[in-house]
Amino acid sequence: MRTASCVAGVLGLVCSVQVAAAPPAPAPAQALQCERLFDSRSGQLLDARTVVVREGKVAEVLPGKVQVPGATAIDLSGRTCSPGWTDLHVHMASQSSPQSYSEGFRLDDVDFAFRAVGYAEKTLMAGFTSVRDLGGEVAPHLRDAINQGLVRGPRIFAAGKSIATTGGHADPTNGYNSELSHLVGPPGPTEGVVNSIDEARQAVRQRYKEGSDVIKITATGGVLSYAKSGDAPQFTVEEVRAIVDTARDYGYKVAAHAHGEEGMRRAVEGGVTSIEHGTYMSEELMALMKRKGTWYVPTIYAGRFVADKAKVDGYFPEIVRPKAARIGAQIQDTAAKAYKAGVKIAFGTDMGVGPHGDNAREFVYMHEAGIPAAYALQAATIRAAEVLGVEDQGVVEAGQRADIIAIPGDPLADINAVMNVDFVMKDGVVYKTPTQ
Repeated sequence: MRTASCVAGVLGLVCSVQVAAAPPAPAPAQALQCERLFDSRSGQLLDARTVVVREGKVAEVLPGKVQVPGATAIDLSGRTCSPGWTDLHVHMASQSSPQSYSEGFRLDDVDFAFRAVGYAEKTLMAGFTSVRDLGGEVAPHLRDAINQGLVRGPRIFAAGKSIATTGGHADPTNGYNSELSHLVGPPGPTEGVVNSIDEARQAVRQRYKEGSDVIKITATGGVLSYAKSGDAPQFTVEEVRAIVDTARDYGYKVAAHAHGEEGMRRAVEGGVTSIEHGTYMSEELMALMKRKGTWYVPTIYAGRFVADKAKVDGYFPEIVRPKAARIGAQIQDTAAKAYKAGVKIAFGTDMGVGPHGDNAREFVYMHEAGIPAAYALQAATIRAAEVLGVEDQGVVEAGQRADIIAIPGDPLADINAVMNVDFVMKDGVVYKTPTQ
């Protein structure tokens, strides 16, 4: 596709023609010969199946391992095929380190964008063909670059800037000294910081203007923000409801970062789609979520990671360290209780806290919490698609996107198999094969 751009200058109108990038084209026809196929609808393993892929879509699923005339055969003997996984909570432009709190003063957005390119490819190669990026101005641009075929990575559903209150978990000026605060000025709805119902609506509309796919709010304090409280409520119910109602106008769903009980209650009462982290979720709150149909995305990985790093001198600022130790260690237990209570659980890691590409370890941690392997895999496939509100992914069936991965062995018998994905296809394009 050719596009023209023109610039007015002293010599008149100067125009240039550029050739726009395009995503990789899928092979004409492929036949994936799988030893087993994970059926995400039933949560069961099917015996040998041949998945026929044409023009980026699943054309048919045939019993047995068969040759398909006109299709290139891909032998996945000894492997379990699965719909590509979705991680519903990532931050593609960042990765925790002891330097994280100073880098924002030294680096530009373009520096974080270059890092994100590598993080995106690692995520895709780990078997995650889709992610929901919950907070970061780089993500919408990375999404577009991936869609244009400029870089390799998962399909991104981007929130853009998270919406917070003054001093809240996503206030970008937390930790600034008085001189910097004076120079920058108080952030407002354009920067994702609100303090009224009208400002809440404006912040959602700004995210629409910037091209977001989903809205993220910080309903309570957070672990890693440079602030004292990790769990205090930070919105009124009315503000949350204004965000949710305005988001609905644009077809958006709302994810709520929340650790504390009261902030979670307000978010659920306000109508959010999902609670992220949910550390101090009580039985009463679980019952409310079940009545409202609210999803829970535990992010056990992030909890365990920050709890471990809190033991390391100098890794976190002192204002952060006690929060990391206290809150991080609790999330896995909360996930176990929520599963037993029947709360709907979907898969998310908060990757960017831990190292990108290690996302599948969340399956292992979910299983340790008493969540069956099949349920955990469904959480990253068909249930994640439901949270996103999309109908063309999360299952391997005719007419669906050809997002398919393969794992040596049987992940239902040994959940650790998820760490060894060696075949990745997204939209019918093969990015990783067992021979690499």
